[in-house]
Amino acid sequence: MFANDKNILIVIPARYDSSRLPGKPLLKIKGIEMIKRVASIASYMCDNNADCTYIVATDDDRIINFCVDNNINATLTSKDCRNGTERCRDVVERLKLNPKLVINLQGDNPLCPPWVIQDIIDAWKKIDADVYTPCVRLNWDEYDRLIEAKKKTPFSGTTVIEDKNGFALAFSKNVIPAIRKPEQARQILKTSPVIRHIGLYAYTCKTLKEYKCNEESLYEKNCIEGLEQMRFLYNGYKIKLVSVDYRNRETASGVDSIEDIRRVEEIIEKYGEFEQNSVF
Repeated sequence: MFANDKNILIVIPARYDSSRLPGKPLLKIKGIEMIKRVASIASYMCDNNADCTYIVATDDDRIINFCVDNNINATLTSKDCRNGTERCRDVVERLKLNPKLVINLQGDNPLCPPWVIQDIIDAWKKIDADVYTPCVRLNWDEYDRLIEAKKKTPFSGTTVIEDKNGFALAFSKNVIPAIRKPEQARQILKTSPVIRHIGLYAYTCKTLKEYKCNEESLYEKNCIEGLEQMRFLYNGYKIKLVSVDYRNRETASGVDSIEDIRRVEEIIEKYGEFEQNSVF
């Protein structure tokens, strides 16, 4: 049952008409529809955070009908939403909600560990910021794998640089910071200076409501970086980076193809389903 008086709202944006994989929220991963997998993660978070609720945000009746049939909280949003942030904002505005924190859990992220979401919630309780987003600090082996991956898919994966207090300075599809002298850097640094961004966001309600009114950044245009979070930095908002640990599990950033579904299934086969009882 959706509760509209909670301080933490998890919104699961889910579009049916994906250009790369139409109908993907309802495609099955090891026999379970993807949107059901993501909703189960959100539901589990609500079970373990008394002041939390969740809702699927979609522009398609087929997803709504599936959610109704499976007792999943869901609501229709505008077809004009261009990204997950705008869909989260649309939910808050349409339902006249005023939570203190809104978490954007993308509907194509069935491998998001529950403890990563918990890390975001815990950071929000301790640190004052406008936006919260997780990241992973790469060791040198992970850095080498990222560089190799970028040779095949240069615009897959995002990196970020931070200030001394752990707030984001810039995000890029290029690997930042550039390492001019790799051999020297490896000698003086135990780990690489590269931080990989994970595309999960949480916003204060005030920040989310202001998003659409803020000036669009050049860097969020698809012909440039194509990164929606750059609008926040461009307009002076503070984005807190939350360092997280995948606990030696492999992950996938999202599902955009049949090959991605197979990869997710292979990861689940290798590591098993999340043992949610041991998350907290």
